[in-house]
Order: sequence, then C-alpha cells, then structure tokens
Amino acid sequence: MNNLCADIGYKSINHYGEQLCGDHVDIVEQSETSPVIVLADGLGSGVKASILSTLTSKIISTMMAEGMALEECVSTIAATLPICSVRGVAYSTFTIIHLIDNEKAELIQYDNPHIIFFRDNKNCEYKAEEMVVGGKTLYKSVIDLRENDIFVAMSDGCPHAGIGTAYNFGWKREDITKFLEPLTYSGFTAKTLATILVDECFRLYGEKPGDDATACVVKIRRREPVNLLFGPPANRDDANRMMSLFFSKEGKHIVCGGTTSTIAAKYLHKEIRPSLVFESADVPPTAEIDGVDLVTEGVITINKVLEYAKDYLKSNESYTDWGYKKDGASLISRMLFEEATDINFFVGRAINPAHQNPELPINFSIKMNLVKELSDCLRQMGKKVKVSYF
Repeated sequence: MNNLCADIGYKSINHYGEQLCGDHVDIVEQSETSPVIVLADGLGSGVKASILSTLTSKIISTMMAEGMALEECVSTIAATLPICSVRGVAYSTFTIIHLIDNEKAELIQYDNPHIIFFRDNKNCEYKAEEMVVGGKTLYKSVIDLRENDIFVAMSDGCPHAGIGTAYNFGWKREDITKFLEPLTYSGFTAKTLATILVDECFRLYGEKPGDDATACVVKIRRREPVNLLFGPPANRDDANRMMSLFFSKEGKHIVCGGTTSTIAAKYLHKEIRPSLVFESADVPPTAEIDGVDLVTEGVITINKVLEYAKDYLKSNESYTDWGYKKDGASLISRMLFEEATDINFFVGRAINPAHQNPELPINFSIKMNLVKELSDCLRQMGKKVKVSYF
C-alpha cells in the first residue's frame, strides 16, 4: 500500500436563468482508497437535465462501487432514464474516474470532453481504448498513479464558453489545457483549481452562461497529517497526558486558545511570543511558541475558519480572503483545507470562566458545536478526521 491519497473537488455554474444545474457529480467510496467519481451531463438544461444527470451519476457510482460490471451500469441507465417527450430520447453523457487502491486510475468516458491529464506539471497524453457497450461508444484508459498527477474532467459547458464572443468556436480543450498548466505549479487544491476554471468559463460567457458548466478535479498527493489543539482539559491533571499525545503525533501542530497555548508553552518549557500586529480586524492576532507551527486565539478564530469551510464547500468565493491573508483564521484554513489530508483534533472540555458572562455570545456548547461542524465540513472535503476529547 502506498502513501498516496486523492484530493477531489468540483464546481458548477447553471445555465443562465435556470435554478437547477443539468450537470451532477457523485463520489462513492468503494473502499477508503478506491473512490468512484462520476460527472454526468443531462440533455439540455434545467429540471429535466438535472434529473437525467443525477440519476446517471448516482446509478453508475453506486453500482461500480459495489463492483458491478460497466455493461450492467450502462444497461441499467438505459432502462431507468425517463425519455424526453420533446426529443424522444433519454440521454446523459458521463465521465468516470475510478481510483483503485490509489495505485491506478481507470477512466471511462462517454461523450463528455476528454479528461485533461497533467503529470510533472505538463499536459500528458494517454491511451484510450474504444469500446462499445449497450450500443454506446465509450473510451477506457488505465493509468498508473504518481504523486502530483492531476485529472480534470468537465462537461461540454466548459469548452463552449466564449463561443461567438471571446472565441469563434468556443474555449477549446487545448486552450483550457494551456490555461490550467501554469496553475499546476501553484499547489492549489482540487477544489480551488475547479473553481478557477469554472470562474473563467463564467467570465467568458459574459456572466450569462449559455450552458451548465462543471469541472471536477482529482489531484493525487501524499498523506499529510495536521494536529489541532483547542481548549484545556476538563481535569487539570490530564494536561500533561493531553500535551504528550498531541506533540507525539506526526505532522504540523496548531494550538488554539490563550489558556491552551500557556499550557503548551509550559509543557515545552518555551516562552509565548505574542504578535501585536492585527492582520485582520475581526480575527485576534497570533503568537509564537518554539516547537509549534501555529498559535492562535480560540473560539473567534475557529468560528472564522468554520465560516470559510462552509463557503469552500459551496461557491468558494472566500478563497481570495483565506488563500492569501496572514491572520490566524486564514493560516489555519490553508493548513486544514490545502495541506492536510488527515486531521487530529485534541479538544479540551474545560469551561472557560471568561465565556460565562451572559453578555458574551460564547459558551461551552458553542465551542463543542464549532468542533463538530468544522469536523463535518472537513470530512465533506474528503479529509480523514479524528476528534479526541479531554
């Protein structure tokens, strides 16, 4: 078993004037190291297209994750999709990326723009075997995975962007490849790469998309653990045990909270060096302790990280804030969203007397809810999350 994992992210924009997107992405884990990712594009746009693409992606991802043959998946789709009363057909294109033990990628493509594949930050051509299944011509490829491989799947709304305006024949696949290639050096997450691509499509459409457009990016990377300590233990006698477990963990270490950082500094026999620079008006300043990668304030900072996490899972519009700023919340966000694959929370259950003021909107339950909500968001990002309470 290698030490690789998949970072998966996607973003869609709707056809102008439509409430629902006619593209759909589904991710089902066959096992922890073998996800099945399906991007489906339903015929037309709006409600009908949304139903077609959702059914297609759900059926394929679920059946393939259960180990069923591709032929069965395709025939099931043909028998299940409702036939359009206007066009007289039931039609949805699809792209499948099936990672097998994070060692191989099986690509199956039907009528969507072909996947763009980057290796060593360069566009890399790959062999595609033509096969006919249930009367449909599909293309199948198998690729041995390496660290930093990037797969970009998209619906036809991406290459159709700018047609008749910025480009005579749309934003061709080779143009999209040239646009993305420099970005592969950046270290951006899969979600951010998908966001940048779809935002550029939105711009080329003149902010009035003539079709649904979706990009789904799969980035192969090494596992990177990050450990976050938040709050002192309920029992003071547990402080040393909590610190010992926290600092013995492999990876980067983040300490959140004033009392917590005091305990950590005492355990490490180091001084706390507070920063007097306010990088952001709504986030308290950070501090430094030798042996700790990042030291921040507690509840206010984590609440801001949660705000960014929720946005990241939706439109990712806040990326321009947390992606570049140097305040505590932005630094934590970059470490958790971009760097980490495995996140260990060490959460103290002690009640902070300073938070018991009825004038303050902070209490013990809010702190616990912050941890729960943030953990849930990180799991939705595909992170492995473990929470330990003290």
